[in-house]
Amino acid sequence: MKNTILRLSGLALLLCQGGASAQVSTILQPFPNAAGNVQTFSTTGAIDPANPFFKPFGNGRSCASCHQASQGMSITPAGVQSRFAQTQGLDPIFRLIDGANSPKAAVGTLEEKRNAYSMLLNRGVIRVGLALPRNAEFSILKVEDPYNFASAQELSLFRRPLPSSNLRMNAAFMWDGRETLRDSASNICILNSNPLRCFAPLDVNLQHQANSAVRGHAEAAQDLTAAEQKAIVDFEKTLFTAQVSHGTAGSLNAANALGGPTLLALQPFYFGINDPAQGDYQTRAPFNRNVFNLFGAWRGLDIPRPRQAPPDAQARARASIARGEQIFNNKPFIVTRVGGLNQVPNTPQRASCAACHNAPNVGSHSTPRFFNTGVADGARRTPDMPLYTLKNNLTGETVQSTDPGFAMQSGRWQDIGRFKTPTLRALAARAPFFHDGSARNLEEVVQFYERRFAIGFTPQERADLTAFLSAL
Repeated sequence: MKNTILRLSGLALLLCQGGASAQVSTILQPFPNAAGNVQTFSTTGAIDPANPFFKPFGNGRSCASCHQASQGMSITPAGVQSRFAQTQGLDPIFRLIDGANSPKAAVGTLEEKRNAYSMLLNRGVIRVGLALPRNAEFSILKVEDPYNFASAQELSLFRRPLPSSNLRMNAAFMWDGRETLRDSASNICILNSNPLRCFAPLDVNLQHQANSAVRGHAEAAQDLTAAEQKAIVDFEKTLFTAQVSHGTAGSLNAANALGGPTLLALQPFYFGINDPAQGDYQTRAPFNRNVFNLFGAWRGLDIPRPRQAPPDAQARARASIARGEQIFNNKPFIVTRVGGLNQVPNTPQRASCAACHNAPNVGSHSTPRFFNTGVADGARRTPDMPLYTLKNNLTGETVQSTDPGFAMQSGRWQDIGRFKTPTLRALAARAPFFHDGSARNLEEVVQFYERRFAIGFTPQERADLTAFLSAL
């Protein structure tokens, strides 16, 4: 493709390098998914295919290899499987370094490739190989890896690629926060933290992340130039992705609703906005659990009215989404054993979904806090996942986990199993869910939290909450 800027009327965009020939897809137009359509919007109204975001490095990968507009700026198993079939496993996403279950896997035949990349193909996860941090409060007592590679020296941690859009609305970067850089000279600090925890600005984090990805995932021999880092981050910051339509409810910004990516791009966000622990960092207003207010105009549309036709399927679907929004914001349940939220261990507290997903109309967390909801608990381990037995060096206590999460950065025992809160927009486009892809769909996400906290949803509440999440 020529280095031309593609306007909204053009829409063709180089998304990934696939095998011997480039695959061309589209962006800035809606892409279908199980719930309706997702759309990525650029605040510039233009996409430059010459941006280094799309440039192959090292082993042939580009940023776009794992961040596809059709898949919510992430990847999905269906998308990866299609690329495997089209290229016979030669697409650059299939690289031993982290696309395979083990970097030593045999890939000589097509069947060997299919086995070697089974986690990527089936869960849409990338293998992150990490060693324990120096002076960690815990050690590795036992490693069980079905792929015979992970060890106490390098853990294999299988994680979903987070979306590369809506980045302006994040305070933490990467599931374990490893690209959330500390900066003691910064004024971007968690209020009343002791010692004071301050962080680098957004651009610094994202530029470091881009360079780490090129040196690691793409196995490039040299760093990105400063100009390339800046160009990638400037591009990413223009992108906003959200569900734009629902299969039954129709347009998600019709009838005074506020869904879709165009309005999302206007959504205010700053470090500490609507913080549950300290209140809003700028306005000092107390935490407001009504985090989402996208679909209030659709409340009650399914209520029959005198001398009017009965509500049709669209009205019922819209009313369900609106009810689900209220359930998300206000349905109370008792939170127990959530590291990062239960500040006093074993002391339950009353909360709603908004306690962790506090950023207004986005659903991320507005400070770098990490939570352990139990997703990586050893009890949830499936045979395709490694399992690690961790030992507290001071007390001798042991715990089993498929991924220590934030503890791989902090080294602290209390941080085992804690992960960042991802943004919730465009969820329907990027199943499966959780850091490890263990929830195949949004119904399973709702069921997980219902069981975890004994919420006791009615069947209607369960359906409404799922409908709302699918409309984000």
